[in-house]
Amino acid sequence: MQKKLQRVVGLNAAIFIGLGSILGTGIFVSTGLAAGIAGPAVLISIFLAGMLALCNGLNSAQLAASTPVSGGTYEYGYKYLNPTLGFTAGWMFLLAKSASAATAALGFSGYLMNILPFTTRDWLVPIALFSVILLTLVVLSGMKRSYKTNLIIVTITLASLLFLILAGSIHLAKTGTSNFQPFFDGKDEITGILKGIMHATALVFVAFTGYGRIATLGEEVDEPRKTIPKAVLLTLFITMFLYILVTTIGLGTLGHQTMAEESRLTAAPLQLTASQFNIPFGELVVAIGAVTAMAGVMLNLILGLSRVYLAMGRRLDLPSVFARVNASGTSPYISVITTGILIGVLVMVGDVYVTWSFSAFNVLIYYAITNLSALKISDNDRLYPAYLSWIGLISCLFLAFQVEREVWLWGLVLIAAGLIWKRIYAGNHPGKTNPTGR
Repeated sequence: MQKKLQRVVGLNAAIFIGLGSILGTGIFVSTGLAAGIAGPAVLISIFLAGMLALCNGLNSAQLAASTPVSGGTYEYGYKYLNPTLGFTAGWMFLLAKSASAATAALGFSGYLMNILPFTTRDWLVPIALFSVILLTLVVLSGMKRSYKTNLIIVTITLASLLFLILAGSIHLAKTGTSNFQPFFDGKDEITGILKGIMHATALVFVAFTGYGRIATLGEEVDEPRKTIPKAVLLTLFITMFLYILVTTIGLGTLGHQTMAEESRLTAAPLQLTASQFNIPFGELVVAIGAVTAMAGVMLNLILGLSRVYLAMGRRLDLPSVFARVNASGTSPYISVITTGILIGVLVMVGDVYVTWSFSAFNVLIYYAITNLSALKISDNDRLYPAYLSWIGLISCLFLAFQVEREVWLWGLVLIAAGLIWKRIYAGNHPGKTNPTGR
């Protein structure tokens, strides 16, 4: 019988894990990238992405409540659909969230370099790599220590964002709303406006998907049927409120073009926003919050990714070495180390737009499979109406192909590569283990 992880995550811990996963790259970097595509109308994109995330979150919650094991949609795909879709979900999660973690690491480095400050951007990648190594070591120490670290990180991040919101609101009251005009960035054709909004929605949606970390840790959540749905809902409502407020302040202060340029060049648009407030140490407060936020995202992504490696190792979709858990049952250590290595490789790309766009396609396919799995839940286990699953499924598939053609073509190639791996490896390892260890 395989060793199982301990149930040590309660409601508060689950919410903070969700917040730590969401309040990072999305709010400090990706909203600026999306603003460069949709202009001020990115606020519409944030609302649409939040609504889609709510549908997906409810479906993820009821799946996690009925199947409370590590692995998230990878396990749900196997249980409710078929091995091919289950494997595809796990494969997409590993690719998407490794790219998201790499984006967070680059954002962490960008804001930290502005604090120190560095006179050259040559240190962007080395500092990002160091942050990945450090947080991988934290996760190796176990869930309890990871949660305590996450609690400190989220507290500092929330304090920083509240400062930005209060100071930014006062600043906008004085300067006006000229940066919101034209709201649709001067686009004349309705098709161009809609395409920009949909493309931006695809990018922003990824910024909300940290709630999925709560589901992927299902094996470690106490009373999962009650805890997971509550944690997902509260996490999403808090983050949507913060995203809209912070982006409004960033747009009103800098304008969408400057936000986008700063996101691409330095991965630190909100620090430039704070510099316009003329408040002593205002930039420093925001930069510190951003650094902790990026660290929180990396920490929680390493947690979630390692649990998917664990689940795939248990089923022999990946080598069984990934299913190893340390003697105390607190960490799948081989999976954690592998997660850190893959994130480090993607950090070498050095471009937040490339890593974030790649993540967007893969994560949308992942959640399409989540919603398809939720449609198969029995009436006895169903917590929410089936139409939410249909909305989520159709929306995810549509938005997945709103990113650049090169991105989704590479995504399809990697899906095919993963399925070829599964066919070859599974053919040589026909014996499948029970993932729950029962």
